[in-house]
Amino acid sequence: MRNILLVIAYDGTDFLGWQRQPQGPTIQGELEGVLERILGSRTKVWGSGRTDTGVHAAAQAANFKTECAIPCANLVKAVNNALPPSIRLKGAQEVALDFHARYAVRAKIYRYRILQTPVGSPFLGRFVWHYPYPLDRAHMAEAAALLVGEHEFASFAAVEKPEVGEGHQAPPEVREHPEGAPLQGQPGTVRTIFSSRVLWRPRLSMLIYEVRGSGFLHHMVRNIVGTLVEVGRGKLTAQDVVRILAARDRAQAGPTAPAQGLCLMKVEY
Repeated sequence: MRNILLVIAYDGTDFLGWQRQPQGPTIQGELEGVLERILGSRTKVWGSGRTDTGVHAAAQAANFKTECAIPCANLVKAVNNALPPSIRLKGAQEVALDFHARYAVRAKIYRYRILQTPVGSPFLGRFVWHYPYPLDRAHMAEAAALLVGEHEFASFAAVEKPEVGEGHQAPPEVREHPEGAPLQGQPGTVRTIFSSRVLWRPRLSMLIYEVRGSGFLHHMVRNIVGTLVEVGRGKLTAQDVVRILAARDRAQAGPTAPAQGLCLMKVEY
């Protein structure tokens, strides 16, 4: 038996997110279907976490187990030949049999891109939130920095109950939301953010929010971005972020930013 770790990039525009769904195409569903045809047996793929409809990944991670002896390099070529062009394997490697792509996560990096040109770009529209109105980037950066550390992020989570990842029994002390990695000793909606920053790329007129954390709740990054935009508009102050965190109330935070601007950049193990 072999355990194979995959690194996957995808344009999520035309998919109903990562997790297999009966009502439409998903990244997991496409990948499992291709692997089943190549390996000749039904194959379950475990991702590092779910991404929502329309959300992208530059380096999603997933693993599967197989008795097939195909070398990893050949497997990557065969899978890419069969996948739709919007999904690509960037690499594959053998890992320990007890490795699990979801439960071994140490940190993830997400980026959210906001295009600030007066007119949107047809070449970027699938991957950015076009927001042509003025934003106070300094205040947004100040607010973003206040999220660093271990906090209760209920105010930035989708209103739903936590759930354990499908197809794998988590230890009792591990809980997670659909978009996040599980955390040992961090129950419910508590998460640790290692870095949170707002970047400006003047040549591209692109505002980028980059966040690295031990895990993320469902819609957490998009809700943070929506709140930061409210700070940039002057509807909220940077210090309001502290109040919103303490409130543990989703209604106190800003709106959910559109899905297409969000990309999972890296999963760290």
